[in-house]
Amino acid sequence: MKIGSIKFPKYPVFAAPMEDVSEPSFRYMCKKHGADLLYSEFASSDALIRSVNKTMRKLTLYEYERPFAIQIFGNNAHTMAEAAQVVAEYKPDIIDINFGCPVKKVAGKGAGAGLLRDIPNMIAIAKAVVDAVNIPVTAKTRLGWDATDMPIVRVAEQLQDVGIQALTIHGRTRAQMYTGEADWSLIREVKQNARMHIPIIGNGDIDSPQKAKQAFDDYGVDAIMIGRASIGAPWIFRDVKHYLHTGELLPTMNVQQQVDELKEYLLKSVEVKGLPGGVIHMRRQFAKAFKGLENFRETRIHLLTRTDLQETIQLLDNNASRW
Repeated sequence: MKIGSIKFPKYPVFAAPMEDVSEPSFRYMCKKHGADLLYSEFASSDALIRSVNKTMRKLTLYEYERPFAIQIFGNNAHTMAEAAQVVAEYKPDIIDINFGCPVKKVAGKGAGAGLLRDIPNMIAIAKAVVDAVNIPVTAKTRLGWDATDMPIVRVAEQLQDVGIQALTIHGRTRAQMYTGEADWSLIREVKQNARMHIPIIGNGDIDSPQKAKQAFDDYGVDAIMIGRASIGAPWIFRDVKHYLHTGELLPTMNVQQQVDELKEYLLKSVEVKGLPGGVIHMRRQFAKAFKGLENFRETRIHLLTRTDLQETIQLLDNNASRW
């Protein structure tokens, strides 16, 4: 599989763009465990053209992260094209357009998944961005706005026709947000459409090596994208890739191994964000970590309220010794 001149190995596994998650320390851990493509947090086109500091920091790229995609969103073709030109100056390998974010502050303003209610504007934005830059442009979207309006098959064709070089499809509608089960049947229909020749990346509910394999075998996608299942467990990329290439399941990481991984992540987060921001950033990770561990509630509460680095490390070490 290729996007532009970027060639990926068999069974590519991508780390999904997630706001307040996909910053450099998280991407570092995903890359360590084998993610084949990393994405930035999504950046507002309006903020990019105004050079808002917080947004501009999202464009920071480290060479070891390549191949790397920067994702942008907005509701105006001209602004999106201008923002793409700003992004291109940071030399990402790919610019990705967010046509899938379902949250109200994005979709409610006609951006992200909101563009599923205005397909002509979606296509106009895609064309404007493609025409504005000389690097591959991809897109990520959903099946449709709700169960009565799921136009993904024709939308995929139209995005391809204006130059989008790969398409990621999350198998839910905007109305579903992140509830219920992802429906991969329409993703398969897009992939099997004789008109389609660009790579199709499937996204939604991949939280195990077995589901990853099913995505390739049953739905024929060219790559998969893992999002929420990597929060608190970025080593899922290691587990998935090993199974895809060998058919064997790796032993589940024990508590000490998970603690060691999360400590490394914590230190990288502090290196990137400083104190106390680097510790605070880890709260979302700690909230999802150590799934299934009995009698962990009290320790989790402590982890979610601490701002001191050494105290947080001590809590993790105590956890490892208890279990």
